[in-house]
Amino acid sequence: MKVVLEQDIKALGKKGEVREVSDGYARNFLIPRGLASEATPARIRELEERAQRLDQKRGREEEKARQVLERIDGKVVLVKARVGEGGKIFGTVTAKEIAEAVREQYGVELDRKKIDIPVPIKTLGAHEVRCRIYPSLQAVLHLQVESLSE
Repeated sequence: MKVVLEQDIKALGKKGEVREVSDGYARNFLIPRGLASEATPARIRELEERAQRLDQKRGREEEKARQVLERIDGKVVLVKARVGEGGKIFGTVTAKEIAEAVREQYGVELDRKKIDIPVPIKTLGAHEVRCRIYPSLQAVLHLQVESLSE
């Protein structure tokens, strides 16, 4: 019997997949527990339509991400920080500060969680930071840290 999985099942497959299982397994275990439903032609058509809509949505999201990438990749982002004696920054430059600077300077909203700072930024000058804009797209920002008093 063909069934559509309603949840991820370790030995069988992921949610939304159509699988061939024995009649007894489907009728006595999967369907009563809500783990699967019978794969009728209407249900299969519904799954195909959902997959098509999801692909279109992913395409739109990736296109938006590419536009963001073109706007910020390789750009210089100026961040001002409070500095003590010897040119040392109080604390560090955070991903939140970088995201705010990108928003102010380039009009692009970045999620602070997607900004990768390899080592804490505690000094003035130039630093390189990577941003994961989309799973397959990364932007490199050239961060210029300056003193607030300048």
